[in-house]
Amino acid sequence: MNTAPLAALNHIPPHLQTIADYQKQAKLHLDAATWANLEGAAGDEYSLNNNRTAFANIQLLPRHLNSFKDANTQIQLLGEHYPHPIFLAPVAYQQLFHPQGEIATAQAASAMQAPMILSHLSTTPMATLNQVSSAPKWFQLYSQGSRKAALDLIFQAQHYAYQAIVLTVDAPHMGIRDQERRAYFQLPAHIQAVHHHPVSTATLKDNQHALFDGLMQQAATWEDIAWLVQHSPLPILLKGILHPADAQQAYQCGVQGIIVSNHGGRVLDTAVSPIQILSTMRKILPHDFPILLDSGIRRGTDIFKALALGANAVLIGRPYIYGLAVAGALGAAHSIKLLKEEFEVSMALMGTSCIEQINDSYIYQK
Repeated sequence: MNTAPLAALNHIPPHLQTIADYQKQAKLHLDAATWANLEGAAGDEYSLNNNRTAFANIQLLPRHLNSFKDANTQIQLLGEHYPHPIFLAPVAYQQLFHPQGEIATAQAASAMQAPMILSHLSTTPMATLNQVSSAPKWFQLYSQGSRKAALDLIFQAQHYAYQAIVLTVDAPHMGIRDQERRAYFQLPAHIQAVHHHPVSTATLKDNQHALFDGLMQQAATWEDIAWLVQHSPLPILLKGILHPADAQQAYQCGVQGIIVSNHGGRVLDTAVSPIQILSTMRKILPHDFPILLDSGIRRGTDIFKALALGANAVLIGRPYIYGLAVAGALGAAHSIKLLKEEFEVSMALMGTSCIEQINDSYIYQK
């Protein structure tokens, strides 16, 4: 395992002290088209912006004078113990942002003990990451129109000791991202998704629709989810759930958790911010059913708010990619470290000494 990121974290330039600092710096390290791919979102980017606004509009109610004996940030999820609730969201094609791509991210994850969710559209094979990182790893899956192809990848993930499968359900078609189109972004020829082998569609007839009769016929259905749950040796979580009825149906299908997400605003513009619907999800699902949240987290207080409103853990995406673009494994590790330390300070100032104490009584209700 490469421990260089951990050893060098005390020598970061002083102008990089927040995720926003890394965001500004990352733009200087990427060409305009790649930056548009990373930073852009669907349509007019209302969902992207609302993800941040929704967090900002939540106000905290701190408590004081509580004991902090044996304070910690540990969580238990799917029978595993984790030192903190910050997971690395699946991000595709990471060699776009740094030559080492997912290898550097895995090294950062190991240094910061942050579970990493490897993207289905990874530029690095599953097996390679085991050689460079001891961090817990999950594997993200997109539907490929074939149950067998999906199950083959799940068995491969099991072979390489990945602990769970994250099936992303909110992007059967990519969002219409205007920034990318204006910047003429195209995936470079040398950037390849090593685990993605799409199933070819049948030739369409003249009266058939390329989207509805073509691509959407490969999209997963609830029947596919139930089949995968029945046959998968690994727990399956659904990522991209926003509607309460879908959350209930996911639970009834037997999935082991959901990730409340609007894909960072990248798929459907004006979709609700996950933090706005989170408390509803928590109320309608069993208290011990895992709910994770992503989209919009940029501060330690955001993590606290997500846990207070019902999340068991959070995923970060763009924040660690900013760090990756700036300084590879070191930058990614420092980005995670910043959020982890901010979260610890937030817990202390809120008067909570462990994750179990964080609940909605710490959220100001008008």
